[in-house]
Amino acid sequence: MKNNYNILVIDDDSFMRDACYQALTKDSHSVSLAKNGREGLALIEKSLFDLILLDLKLPREDGLFVLAEIKDIDPEAVVVMISGHGAIEAAVQAIKLGAFDFIAKPFTPEELLHLVKRVVKKRRLPQEAIDLGNGTAQQLKPKEIISQSPSMAKVKEMIAMVAPTDSTVLLQGESGTGKGLVAHNLHEMSKRLGCPFISVDCGSLVKTLFESELFGHAKGAFTGAETTQQGKFELAHGGTLFFDEISNISLNIQAKLLKAVEEKRVSKVGDHRVIQVNVRIISATNRNLQETIANGLFREDLFYRLNVVSIYIPPLRDRKEDIPLLVDHFLEIFMRQLGKKVEGFSPNAMKALTKYSWPGNVRELENTIERLLIFVQGKTITTQDLVYSNTVLSQVVSSEPIRLEEIEREHIAKILTSVDWNKTKAAHLLGIDRKTLRIKLKRYQIPLPPT
Repeated sequence: MKNNYNILVIDDDSFMRDACYQALTKDSHSVSLAKNGREGLALIEKSLFDLILLDLKLPREDGLFVLAEIKDIDPEAVVVMISGHGAIEAAVQAIKLGAFDFIAKPFTPEELLHLVKRVVKKRRLPQEAIDLGNGTAQQLKPKEIISQSPSMAKVKEMIAMVAPTDSTVLLQGESGTGKGLVAHNLHEMSKRLGCPFISVDCGSLVKTLFESELFGHAKGAFTGAETTQQGKFELAHGGTLFFDEISNISLNIQAKLLKAVEEKRVSKVGDHRVIQVNVRIISATNRNLQETIANGLFREDLFYRLNVVSIYIPPLRDRKEDIPLLVDHFLEIFMRQLGKKVEGFSPNAMKALTKYSWPGNVRELENTIERLLIFVQGKTITTQDLVYSNTVLSQVVSSEPIRLEEIEREHIAKILTSVDWNKTKAAHLLGIDRKTLRIKLKRYQIPLPPT
């Protein structure tokens, strides 16, 4: 049984976050931090956690609300509430709502680690979940890749074939296409499920600290190294190590990474002792590594070591049949997060979404849907909303000739939703009588709202 776990801490108190991080990482756990509920929920959408520590009092979102959202995303999530003095009653209420336990402030590192040991028995990522009916091990279903396009069907097929192996995988494709999601699926469909999935953002780490981040460092190894720290390789032991945008690492670190991948051994900065590691390597890049090699910026030997299996994720503009599915998916997520309810997009608005080239791919689409939902006033998102939200989609709308009938249909539908489908009020606002309104409803096939 593994003794290190993937833990998320959601707390607006930076001192509390840092204290939890220090105590848990010192005990070999992988820790993610979020300063509010929204950040935490975004991480939970993307990753699987053995334990979630959630503060009861958060800015903007109440801890109990965030707990409900977590349980909606993952009913099996193990959540422990962090309660302040005088909040015991609320903590008990949280347990009734599905929290596993609570821990009261202030608490010592020893108390926190003792709590983690108790939670181990209820952690959400067991190595095996025994099905008493047939005695076979059941694995959790990975986060779904939303697609109906033939090109992504091929990607899913490759994931299913490669995931059970320990082969090194290189994911290629433009930024925002979902390489991180594919990496998670490879891990979650592998025999390493239940062990850590550690992601390394090669574009955001400080170059001078990259070696320390990867391999760890000994106390006193450099100025500011006050304690011995584990690196990503150690934290990922038994699981998967994902290098996102690997082309950003320096040639010096590339040489050390190649050695670590080949020998499956690492040494901390400032410590010559060798540590044996068992990790599966998955890398991702939005660049053509062959060109990068030709320009002398990437080692050819490392490329061949990482490129055992290559999976290409196509851009969104080449799989536009996926756009309506993704729109519905993101709309559902952000309606829940923002507490707003809309019926969907008008035909013209969806047409504009489908026509747009999406240079930022799925990530840009996700951000666009969130922004639209923030600004929308009616129950249907229209082309007017696309323009009002100041998105680049307004260019698509303005360049696309729209028939007068389409404009009228959209306007009638928006007026109706604004008055909760009161036809008398709608007819008055439109400057027509009820009979004319009925004729137009039938002509434009505007559906009645669900009862």
